[in-house]
Amino acid sequence: MPDPLLPEASSRRVTHQTGRFTRDTAGSQSLERGLVLLRAFRVGTTSLTNAELAARTGLPRPTVSRLTRSLVDAGFLRYDVNERAYRLAPVVLSLADAFHQSSRAPDIALPLMRKVAEAGKVNVGLAVGDQLEMVYLASIRHSRDSVSRTRRVVPGTRVPMELTAIGLSWLAAQPEGVREDLLAGIAARQGEGWAGMRATVLRSIAQAQRHGYCTAAYQPGHLLAVGAAFSGPDQQLYGLNISFPYSESERSRDNARYAAQLARLVADIREAWRRAAG
Repeated sequence: MPDPLLPEASSRRVTHQTGRFTRDTAGSQSLERGLVLLRAFRVGTTSLTNAELAARTGLPRPTVSRLTRSLVDAGFLRYDVNERAYRLAPVVLSLADAFHQSSRAPDIALPLMRKVAEAGKVNVGLAVGDQLEMVYLASIRHSRDSVSRTRRVVPGTRVPMELTAIGLSWLAAQPEGVREDLLAGIAARQGEGWAGMRATVLRSIAQAQRHGYCTAAYQPGHLLAVGAAFSGPDQQLYGLNISFPYSESERSRDNARYAAQLARLVADIREAWRRAAG
């Protein structure tokens, strides 16, 4: 029980100490729901109706209708009269550009990532966490397996946190309280499937905490990956991975080989960031 004679810690101090954003004031539920609608638009989705938005987000149709009206009025969505559906408005592109310009970290890392990908004919990606997924900031793909030749992975591509080496290593680097919240969200999303994957997820997190990297097969039978997480000059936690063709007979050797390459790449990127900062 807190001592009433001692001053309560400020919400900003709690944020700094725990790594979990904390504020005493309540947020806006309407704003949060509106942003949920914007998140429903993914690569390959050109337009969505109110019914489709409701199905994707779980929000009631009347709520979706009110929110899409506000988002159109605010210029974040536009209504396509012919399709009778909503599209993202151009302001979203300007926000993406503003995000890209806000940090040079991915651009500095990119040449080093490309060098490793081209030399080893592998894939190299840099990503950050967003809710329960990882969002790629940069991706270089040179692996010759069939999945890599056909699957499009570009800046903005999202992958599940719990199924990927880049996501599991990022999870492992989070403060314990933040990680537990994320795992609770993942368990809710997976539903009955969580019981069968929980031990594997926790084992991968422990591997990353113990060795500085973890392994995963997001595309079983096609691709394996090693992933690591580290802080950038902007205090952002980044995930980095190397993925390579699956070979059951060479799996242990490949994991060790690419884990060593990944560790060197992390060190090289950190050094490049340090030099760029002056």
